[in-house]
Amino acid sequence: MGQSINNSRSSAKIQQTIRKTPRVVYRPESRMRHPLQLFQEMWRDLLGSRELAWRLLIRDIKAKYRQSLLGVFWAFIPPVILAVGFTFAKGSGVVNLGNTDLPYPAYVMFSMTLWQTFVEALNGPILAVTAAKPMLARINFPREAIIIAKLGEVFFNFAIKLILIVGLFIWFKIPVTWSVILAPVALIHLILLGTFIGLLLAPMSGLYQDITMGITLITGLWLFITPVVYPVPNGGVFGTIVKLNPVTPLLVTTRELATTGVISDPQGFWIASLIAIVGLLIAWIIYRLAMPFVIERISS
Repeated sequence: MGQSINNSRSSAKIQQTIRKTPRVVYRPESRMRHPLQLFQEMWRDLLGSRELAWRLLIRDIKAKYRQSLLGVFWAFIPPVILAVGFTFAKGSGVVNLGNTDLPYPAYVMFSMTLWQTFVEALNGPILAVTAAKPMLARINFPREAIIIAKLGEVFFNFAIKLILIVGLFIWFKIPVTWSVILAPVALIHLILLGTFIGLLLAPMSGLYQDITMGITLITGLWLFITPVVYPVPNGGVFGTIVKLNPVTPLLVTTRELATTGVISDPQGFWIASLIAIVGLLIAWIIYRLAMPFVIERISS
């Protein structure tokens, strides 16, 4: 009874916030004919969606952890299990994963935490559009709100994972250098890369469930060409593939800034960061132009 009342109050607040948002009139002519006007509308709706995004974020976080028995511990379980498994495999000689700058269990858990954050950022826009289809079909509001809410959830989840990271530093006595204050910058770039890819696929995910299922398969394979459980290979075809992976320099740089303070591939980091930032802007424009057509399809 109490949960039902809370859900009703939350829905009422969201509805009230939506009514405050300005109305947008869609015309048949291409929006790209007036790019300046398009960017002004995008910026206006981005600012106008803050309150609604906050309401959606609070609602989603409460719903997520209210219906979970282990709650926040799910943020810790995957990296811990992966670290235990690969540590035993490496210690028994089953696999040769090379030497790492950190104690191997800490290396895997820290890297897996960063990988999880990237995957959450990638899945966020896709899950947001999929879950919000009934609301999108009935109510006119800034579509950026559902994306910002999911992005906020990514940062909230990482804040929980930060407890594990701090515990790793204390348990394994990892020294902290001044460069740790720059690690959040690299982390944000990693999140932007994931958001760029997810936002690019979000309109299609509103029409076809194959996108969601395909992303699960692709990220599973993508994990093995990302240096999460092994250091970056120095040569060979596989090493080239790993280095061309745009996640590699962002994840590795975040890990290096938080631990050793020595950046091994600054050029790769800035190239990947540029791809993430420019790609996110392009994906936002595509999302903005495509969503009216997606909403028309799901409403019919």
